[in-house]
Amino acid sequence: MVRVLCTRMSVFALAALSGGALFAQSFAGTWQGALKVPQAPNGELRIVLKISTTAGDKLAGEFHSIDQNGPAIPTTTLTASGAAIKMTLDRMNASYEGRLSPDGKTISGTFHQGAPVRLDFIRATAETAWAIPQPPPPPKAMDPKADPSFEVATIKKTDPNRPGWGLGRDQNGIFHTQGTTVADLARYAFTAHLKQLIDLPAWAETEKFDVEGRPDTPGFSSTEQSRTMVRKLLVDRFSLGYHKEKKEIAVYALTVAKGGPKIKPEADPSSGPGFGGAPQRGFQGRTATMAEFASIMQSQFMDLPVVDQTGLGSARYTFTLKFTPDATMRPYGGALEGQASPLSADDAPPDIFSALEQQLGLRLQKTKASVDVIVIDKIEKPSAN
Repeated sequence: MVRVLCTRMSVFALAALSGGALFAQSFAGTWQGALKVPQAPNGELRIVLKISTTAGDKLAGEFHSIDQNGPAIPTTTLTASGAAIKMTLDRMNASYEGRLSPDGKTISGTFHQGAPVRLDFIRATAETAWAIPQPPPPPKAMDPKADPSFEVATIKKTDPNRPGWGLGRDQNGIFHTQGTTVADLARYAFTAHLKQLIDLPAWAETEKFDVEGRPDTPGFSSTEQSRTMVRKLLVDRFSLGYHKEKKEIAVYALTVAKGGPKIKPEADPSSGPGFGGAPQRGFQGRTATMAEFASIMQSQFMDLPVVDQTGLGSARYTFTLKFTPDATMRPYGGALEGQASPLSADDAPPDIFSALEQQLGLRLQKTKASVDVIVIDKIEKPSAN
C-alpha cells in the first residue's frame, strides 16, 4: 500500500512539474477557424493552424490562409502556459492569443494584425479537415536584358469615396496603383524623395489616379524594369519632360552605429526585397539591401532623402523594426495606416532614430550630401486612355 501511494504521488508530482509539456501536447494537431473580413469574397478568410511539438517539448506551428492560396507561414514564436496559447507571425506582422477549452476541442482567442479580430479554432479530424491548396508556382522572371514598356495602360481619377493607397505588381506581373499622385509615380519611377523632384506643379501632389499597366514583355519584371515602365508612362501619358542635376541638399545618412550592426546577412536569400507592416507593431524588411532599406525609408517615412552610407554593400537582411511615427512622417504606401488602435504610452516603441540604433545597430543622422535631383521641365495632366 505504501508503495502504491508513493507511486501515485510521483505521478502527480511529475504532472505538476511537467504541466507545460502536457499542455503543449494537448495543443498539437490541426485547428481551423475563420477570420471575419468584409472585403473577402465570402466575408471571411479560412485559417488552418497546424501545431506540432519538437523533441524538446516546444511548440511549432504553420499558419495557412487557404482562401488566399499563399504559402505556409511558420510561427515565429509559439508558447503555451496552462490553457493559454500565444503566437507571433513576424512575416505577417501579426500575433494571436487564445485559450484552450476544458475538453480540448476548441481554442477561443484574438488575432492581431492592426485592429484585433476574434478568431476561434476547432480541432480538425481527418473527416472535417479543410483541404489546403497547393500555392501557385512562382512567376517566371522577365528576361533581365529586356527594356519593357506598358503595352496597354489605363489611367483613371481615383474615386474620392474609395480610401486607400497602393502601388505594385500582382502575381501576373500587371502594374496597379490606387490613390496615387503624379508625385508618387515620379518618386517610384526615379527612386527619389519628394524633395528631389524640382518644379513639380501643385496639382501633381494633390490629384489622385488609379493606374493599370500590362507589360509588352512576358514574365515578371524586376523592380528596376517596373520603374522603367513607369518612367515611360510618365513621358508618354503625362508629357513629362525632365533633366537630372546634382545638388547639395539636406539628407539623412544611414550609417552603422558604434558596436556594429545587430542584424546578420541572409546566407542564401531566395527572393527579392519586400517591406510592410505598421511601425508600432513591427515594420518588416525581407531580404533587402541597406540601399533598398534607405530608399523605402525615404519614400514611406522620412521628411528628407535617405542616403545609404553603411558600407554593407549588396548583403541582404531580414529584420523587424518597431518604432513610433512622428508628425513629420507622411503615410506613403499606407505604412502609417492601421494605427487605429495605438499602443499605450507604456508599450509604445521608441522613435525611429532610437529604434534603428537599439534594434538594428544602425544610425540615422541629418547632414548634407550631393544627390541627384529630377528637374521637371514639363508635365501635363494625363492623356485619354
